[in-house]
Amino acid sequence: MKAPTDRKYSKTHEWYLVNGDVVTMGITQHAADELTDITYIELPDVGATIGAGDSIGEVESVKATSEIFAAVGGAVLAVNEALSDHPELVNDDAFGDGWLVKLQASAPEALTALMDANQYKAFVENAEQS
Repeated sequence: MKAPTDRKYSKTHEWYLVNGDVVTMGITQHAADELTDITYIELPDVGATIGAGDSIGEVESVKATSEIFAAVGGAVLAVNEALSDHPELVNDDAFGDGWLVKLQASAPEALTALMDANQYKAFVENAEQS
């Protein structure tokens, strides 16, 4: 399973790439693979304020609809506009071109409590064995 070591991971399968107080967020490749063919992604508006733990949107696939949760609060700086016409980018490149939002994090240090890549891989493996 792919999980880049330069980011943090949540138990709800979102990833967070921190650059100062700007946090790029997406869903993991594991989550994208579990959803199968993603057909639609709902994201917040640029300028919206998100609270830690809030749902910021949904990912719809042929298999299921899943909410996307933010582990950190802040203002939405950018959304991946390419996903409007090409939601399959998340399936193809969840950790790159399939990013979802960029936040101006109000407390980026909160992300230190999340899992690193090795912890996330172990979390997924344990969940699959249960």
